[in-house]
Amino acid sequence: MAMTSSPEQPQPLGRVIGAVKDWVNRCGEIWVDAQVVEIKRRNAPTQFMTFRDRIADMSCQVTATTLVLDAAGPIPEGSRVTARIRPRVWDRNSSLSYECLELRVAGEGRLLAQLEQLKRKLQAEGLFEAHHKRRLPTLPSVIGLVTGKNSDAERDVVTNVERRWPGARIRTRHALVQGVSSAESVMGALAALDADPEVEVIIIARGGGSLEDLLSFSDEGLVRAVHAARTPVITAIGHERDFPLVDFVADHRASTPTDAAKRVVPDHEAEATGVANTVARLRRAIDGVLTQQQHLLDSLRSRPVMVDPTSAFAAHYERLSLLRHRLESSIDRRLRTEESDLRSAVSTVRALSPKRTLERGYAVLVDDDHASVSSVADTTVGARIHAYLADGQLDLDVAGITQRIEGEAHG
Repeated sequence: MAMTSSPEQPQPLGRVIGAVKDWVNRCGEIWVDAQVVEIKRRNAPTQFMTFRDRIADMSCQVTATTLVLDAAGPIPEGSRVTARIRPRVWDRNSSLSYECLELRVAGEGRLLAQLEQLKRKLQAEGLFEAHHKRRLPTLPSVIGLVTGKNSDAERDVVTNVERRWPGARIRTRHALVQGVSSAESVMGALAALDADPEVEVIIIARGGGSLEDLLSFSDEGLVRAVHAARTPVITAIGHERDFPLVDFVADHRASTPTDAAKRVVPDHEAEATGVANTVARLRRAIDGVLTQQQHLLDSLRSRPVMVDPTSAFAAHYERLSLLRHRLESSIDRRLRTEESDLRSAVSTVRALSPKRTLERGYAVLVDDDHASVSSVADTTVGARIHAYLADGQLDLDVAGITQRIEGEAHG
């Protein structure tokens, strides 16, 4: 590795980089304990990761083939791993990296990998789909609670539910929340509450703990039991950062047991305040409507037609009087005209009447049978005829008949 050099005889940079590369390559392979903080998968044979020491603040870039990564199974970021690596120096920029030849998930990382694999399986079956989630009841009559006996989680849920809604009823089923039999115990308590027709919502609550402590709440059987429950289920497992698999299948996930209590019942003080505010707004709205309608009514009442309803008829009375006057005048004119025409007709009739003729000296002749004698041919000599005059009647005997010849004058 040692090289001689001086300002007058410097070594080429490439030769130095090559020497460093040869020295690094002689380091060989080594197993290391580290934490995976980042994985950059690409559509290429080589993948990139970032390893960090679990104690010291030191990290490095690591490459691996797709085959190596796939063989290790799911590796959530943050997992603890043991890896067989060897150092490499890149010629182009002389950067130092490490090539991973074998990778194994260790400690919690192994559990995380197993949980990730189970999560993907359940997700592929559709157990986490949003359309399976049911709405929580607004104010359940009975709240089911599955939790550890005398646990902080039980106390948090009960205390906050009673504080928020004093009349709420809680039906508790204690179960083991940690250990080998805990998943089965929780499933039994869940089934008992789910079969109770009065229970409208079920809370599964547990306080915080390590990954191993909460492992039973990622049990496949429990996850499927929660999915199959007919009653809406709220999970409140651990702290906000904890996400056991049962959270993904529950109808609602609460970050803490206290949060679960807030989700399941409303705050009666807030509701009372809301009702009071609503009543106040309703009263103001009603007062506003009444005031508006009163203004409208006052406006209507102030109109002339409402002050004096008969005033609207004044103009009609005047028009009616005018029309009545015009009608009467028209009738009078028509009557005068008709009267004048009638008098003229009467005068004409009277002028043409037999009586008027008789008054002028003429007579009407009839025979004994009262048949009209209007021609000399209607009687004979010696016949009795009667002459009607204007002031009486003459009985006459025909002494002679003289027939007038047309065109001759007769005396």
